[in-house]
Amino acid sequence: MTKKVLILAGEVSGDLHGSNLVRAMKSFSPDLEFFGIGGDRMRKAGVDLLYHIDQISLMGFVEVLRHIPSLRKIKERLLSFVRINSIDAIVLIDYPGFNLSFAKSVSEFCKKVYYYISPQLWAWGKNRIEIIKKHVQKMIVVFPFEEELYRKHGIDATFVGHPLIDVIENYEFIPRELFFNYHNLDKNKKLLVVFPGSRIQEVKNLLSPTLNAVEKLKNEFDLNVVIAGVKSIEESLYLKFTQGKVPIIYDSNYELLKYGDLGVIKSGTSTLEAAILQIPFVVIYRTSFLSYLISKSLIQIDKISLANILAEEKIVDELIQYDCTEKKIYNKVKDFLLNPEKADALKQNLKKVKELLGKSGASVNAAWLILSEIL
Repeated sequence: MTKKVLILAGEVSGDLHGSNLVRAMKSFSPDLEFFGIGGDRMRKAGVDLLYHIDQISLMGFVEVLRHIPSLRKIKERLLSFVRINSIDAIVLIDYPGFNLSFAKSVSEFCKKVYYYISPQLWAWGKNRIEIIKKHVQKMIVVFPFEEELYRKHGIDATFVGHPLIDVIENYEFIPRELFFNYHNLDKNKKLLVVFPGSRIQEVKNLLSPTLNAVEKLKNEFDLNVVIAGVKSIEESLYLKFTQGKVPIIYDSNYELLKYGDLGVIKSGTSTLEAAILQIPFVVIYRTSFLSYLISKSLIQIDKISLANILAEEKIVDELIQYDCTEKKIYNKVKDFLLNPEKADALKQNLKKVKELLGKSGASVNAAWLILSEIL
């Protein structure tokens, strides 16, 4: 009998990891049927999307509060779908605000609930650990310290490695010279890359101070400067800030990180990708005033970048909220340009961070863990 799996990812990074997990599961068991929430990658991998991530990808507490009624409707429809279609297993990917709430409700009539890409309990407090203990059958984690954390609380958890190692190792890079020629970049100049995030709110909050800083750096040091854009955001929003002075490059994040000499990168998955590809960078983050106050009261660690959390020290500079200013961004990047030995030292530290993520095979390892229990 064909097994049916509901898989829920709420963000761009979750869509990427979800698509690779689905492909790995299908490689073991081609007859599996997948339904859920995801993006274009998961759809291409064979997931019948009930909702697209564009409908639920939100940032910050205040922004989420505004959308509670619509998120509640989505949750209720998904619960009905699970009941009606006799879903055999649930796979939750990150996105804890929605996914943990869903786990609490769905576990009443579907006991096979798996969580892949753990909520950041080590950052946001451990009050959610009891929810996981009661309603999630297995945690499939991508950082080594998470396995120890969960097992200490009596939760079944297995570290499988980080899926980004696979993604980047299997990526076919466009050669540097071709990439630079195609995008009209001067191959004899250093490349400074700006990653303002994948959400509209992030771009609105971060591009103004960042662009003012990097334009000064561009003129002072004669640099190539580009913005890593995402196609789900209208180009007009980028142009509102750039006025056409800084090129926007889409769907080439890994080339930008590999060939870039320096980065200004919004906190999140991109900082881990930057660590793996070992580009010296500065972390930026700014949200609404109220969202920041709430998060500041809840967060339990003094580091926001995954590279710093893994290194257990601040190897990467973090410019958060009130520190995320034109002047401070300018000064941090300028320091790298004037002192190349600092950039080299950071590269060495990032190499150590990459080693902590383990070897390749995370998606296959995760797929096998789930299938060994549901087939």
